[in-house]
Amino acid sequence: MTSSEDILGPDYIARTLTLQPDSEGDVVATLVSRKIPTGTGRAVLYVHGFVDYFFQAHLADEWANAGYDFYALDLRKYGRSLLPHQTPNYIESLQSYDEELDEAARIIRDEDGHDVLVVLGHSTGGLITSLWAHRRRFDGTVDALILNSPWFDLNKPFLQRTVGTAVVDRLATYQPRRQVGVLGEHYGRSLHSTTGGAWDFNLSWKPLEGFPVLAGWLRAIRRGHAELARGLDIRCPVLVCASTASASVTAPPETINSSDIVLNVRHIAERSTRLGRLVTLARIDGGIHDLALSAEPARSRFFEEVFRWAGAYVPESAAKR
Repeated sequence: MTSSEDILGPDYIARTLTLQPDSEGDVVATLVSRKIPTGTGRAVLYVHGFVDYFFQAHLADEWANAGYDFYALDLRKYGRSLLPHQTPNYIESLQSYDEELDEAARIIRDEDGHDVLVVLGHSTGGLITSLWAHRRRFDGTVDALILNSPWFDLNKPFLQRTVGTAVVDRLATYQPRRQVGVLGEHYGRSLHSTTGGAWDFNLSWKPLEGFPVLAGWLRAIRRGHAELARGLDIRCPVLVCASTASASVTAPPETINSSDIVLNVRHIAERSTRLGRLVTLARIDGGIHDLALSAEPARSRFFEEVFRWAGAYVPESAAKR
């Protein structure tokens, strides 16, 4: 493991985690951290979505102001962790991410001395962290799970979610790197400052047009969706946040900028009940897909809901669990 100042500046440290090689060669993940000066035993670990990486410094600011040390994990083949020989964002089993998630949790708890860990997952990261929290439900790794527009099902018609999934599953057996779709650039363009949005991010790591959707990757996602649909048994408290509305990418700009144009929020609400024993659902009026990037006042409402919930369900220390 190596560490250095992160691209976000001197308040952030980036640690490169060396992982087991895969069929493409060397693999790394990157754990970014920002500590509060007063010290705290509570930490939050953020996990991004597909075609994404951690760039939202204001997200770290919010958690720091709430008294948490902030960590973000750029998963293998994403953002800071993408190596020249790798297929961007590609994986064939979501369980492979357990390696970097386990190591990040170990560092946060054992090396950095935190005894309370909140995990915050966005979109695909919400699916990944939900499945991981379920697998780690007996060892106390996660004290609370917060999901920002988690990806719980395909935002496609019924036949594509059923017959289409079966076709992809078989195709991935023989041609896992076969391209089966694209995301389109509408959501990315609505975010980036050069195309009318309010945010700046690295377009090599988060291109407006996205990365190709490959059969092996989509099969891994659909298997994760199926596992969730059968029901998980997450033992820690869970907060699920989603917009009050979804919209088409062809909607007027004012609708695109106040709705989730990536996922069907009805799927999020319906499948939230299958996460575990204590689940809270918060709907954010005017929220976009990444609620933390929503325009005001939706963004402030999202953070208000998160920290109100955290105040009720996140322990101050391990002794108060």
